[in-house]
Amino acid sequence: MLEAKDIMNRKVVCIKKNIPVIDAIRLMAEKNITGVPVVEDDMTLIGIISEQDVLRLFHTYDDEKDRMVNDFMTQPAVHFEEKEPLLDVCYCLRDNSIRRVPITLNRKVVGVISRSDILKCILQLWDQDTVPSIAVSNNVEP
Repeated sequence: MLEAKDIMNRKVVCIKKNIPVIDAIRLMAEKNITGVPVVEDDMTLIGIISEQDVLRLFHTYDDEKDRMVNDFMTQPAVHFEEKEPLLDVCYCLRDNSIRRVPITLNRKVVGVISRSDILKCILQLWDQDTVPSIAVSNNVEP
């Protein structure tokens, strides 16, 4: 059975809670990611900040532009330990409005799994099977 550690991305972009929220938004935009784990200096997970968490800034910018990541982050963050079944991660991403989850080892961030990582895994598993060829006929009517 596949575990979270088997497909997690080990190159995780993280942020600290005392960073200005605009820097978190800038980081997400530059890296083209939908969320960032919020960690302590020792990589202990304390929350997550996502696009959804900061959307309100569109109409509250003047009042909140100087606030920090910890004012917006979701805590506790949904996360999975690296040895948890990948199927559990898949169900979580499928059933919630979550696009990525941190993977931890003893509460310290060691990876992240996104929906696109799950899709790549599905393709890899699919390609390992023998898939019958699809015959295409030029005589098929629409």
